[in-house]
Amino acid sequence: MANLLSTVDQRTRLVGENRLELLLFRLGSAQLFAINVFKVQEVIKMPRLRRVPHSHSRVCGVTQWRGQTIPVLDLSASIGARPLPQGAEQNLIVTEYNRSVQAFMTGPVDRIVNLNWEEVLPPPEGAGRSHFLTSITRVDGRLVEILDVERVLAEVAELNTSVSEQTLDQTLVREARARGLKVLLAEDSATAVAQVRETLNELGLGLIAVQDGLKALRQLETWAAQGKRASDEVLMLITDAEMPEMDGYRLTAEIRQSTDFSDLHVVMHTSLSGGFNQAMVKKVGCDAFLSKFAPDELARVVQARLKAYLNL
Repeated sequence: MANLLSTVDQRTRLVGENRLELLLFRLGSAQLFAINVFKVQEVIKMPRLRRVPHSHSRVCGVTQWRGQTIPVLDLSASIGARPLPQGAEQNLIVTEYNRSVQAFMTGPVDRIVNLNWEEVLPPPEGAGRSHFLTSITRVDGRLVEILDVERVLAEVAELNTSVSEQTLDQTLVREARARGLKVLLAEDSATAVAQVRETLNELGLGLIAVQDGLKALRQLETWAAQGKRASDEVLMLITDAEMPEMDGYRLTAEIRQSTDFSDLHVVMHTSLSGGFNQAMVKKVGCDAFLSKFAPDELARVVQARLKAYLNL
């Protein structure tokens, strides 16, 4: 099953082309679900699990994978559906998110598809599992629900959003609040938006959040049409990599090619692995790269930008 996955070198060709690869799978029904292949390490048949006393109800147990012990989550139960039935086909999708490795127990794994982000849309409001979806698409006429894995993981292990006292510069906080400075965020995960908002609030900064890269680009174009400089309206742009309609790499490339706002400070903030992203970030012209979610690292990058903005 590992042969389903492309190599990293092959995947990097998608960068800046607004394309993605999705791994399709099922969770005990005919409905197709998906996650981005970039975050998948391997797909394996369900191994024997070791139970861990007092673990979260969504954690089925742990298993050994390539020399390390990793937790296994029942993905179906984690999104509010029925747990995967005993005796049904079960697989593990081993993933890396936010610098941690974990596996998700799923039903049958279908295939990998290559799509354009323009074919990926936000989920409709009021959808039954909308709070566990980042987006939807269609493959061969069938609906595919793309899961918000960050939300799933946040349900199991709450992430810290507070900045440490050693990192927080109170002088910068006062200046940011006095000037009413804001940050533009392009992010499709409601969980990630909430995390960034809480951390930026500690830094004295307001937040303008949009759901995808295309909306962020339209906001920048609107300011330009109004005769406003984007770098006067916001301190910086923080963008996710994966988003419906336009991903963060394509957004950054569009910004750098613009005659109106090419000077905007852009930080890529993604749950994709750091080593893999360094080459991609350099390719499209981001000013910095951050792995999710480390509030002190986010604070250091934002405060460095704030110092430069204030000429301190």
